[in-house]
Amino acid sequence: MSTNDFLAQEKIWFEKPRYDEAERRFYEHMNGCSHAQDVGANSILQDIARARENIQKSLAGSTSSNSGDQGELISRIKSLELENHSLHKVVDSLRAALSKLECRVAVLEKSPAAVAPAPVPSVPVTNGTTIVPQKASAPVQEEEDDEDDDIDLFGSDEDEEAEKLKEQRLKEYAERKAKKPGVIAKSSILLDVKPWDDETDMVKLEECVRSVQADGLLWGTSKLVPVGYGIKKLQIACVVEDDKVGTDMLEEEITKFEDYVQSVDVAAFNKI
Repeated sequence: MSTNDFLAQEKIWFEKPRYDEAERRFYEHMNGCSHAQDVGANSILQDIARARENIQKSLAGSTSSNSGDQGELISRIKSLELENHSLHKVVDSLRAALSKLECRVAVLEKSPAAVAPAPVPSVPVTNGTTIVPQKASAPVQEEEDDEDDDIDLFGSDEDEEAEKLKEQRLKEYAERKAKKPGVIAKSSILLDVKPWDDETDMVKLEECVRSVQADGLLWGTSKLVPVGYGIKKLQIACVVEDDKVGTDMLEEEITKFEDYVQSVDVAAFNKI
């Protein structure tokens, strides 16, 4: 038997070290990939946890800010209701004064007729005849005796006194009416002032709006109302005299602050 035949029949693994090395490298490679996958999965889970935490914080902050805005809105509404109630009281008092004035005018207009001498009834005389006195403006038709002439003279004096009294009262009424102030027509206006973006200084914007002054203009309460995307508009109330201040003048003066103001709208307009 030759050497080659003997080696062919022997069951010897001459290349086992090579296969062992290959198996070791294989398992090392598998363990390295799984470790990298674990590290990647852990980083993704950490990112997800951080995102959830940020979302919860943002939701909690928005809820607290919304509750604060609602409380401020309720307080503003209550103050406006009180102001409206006081204005209604003023209007009622003015109406009562006007009704009293009208009653006094009516009494003064009727007073000259009451002061005028009443018609004198016919006076019977002892001889059986009846004397009927005539008006001061009408001529005397019958002059029977001196007594009739005396009655006519007294009647003319009373008419003169009545005319003087009437002129005096009319003069006094005209003087009182000239001194008494008339009712001033007023209106309550609610303006919406919108800024350019969310970076606009709203405190400075309100200062600019309140710097607009005019005779017959009175600024009231104000508040910030969310519009969207972090932008808030200024909602401010004012009371104006209709004969002196109008909405066009207010819009023109406020829009002059073009660095802060984008537009001005009239949200509400009520007569007082």
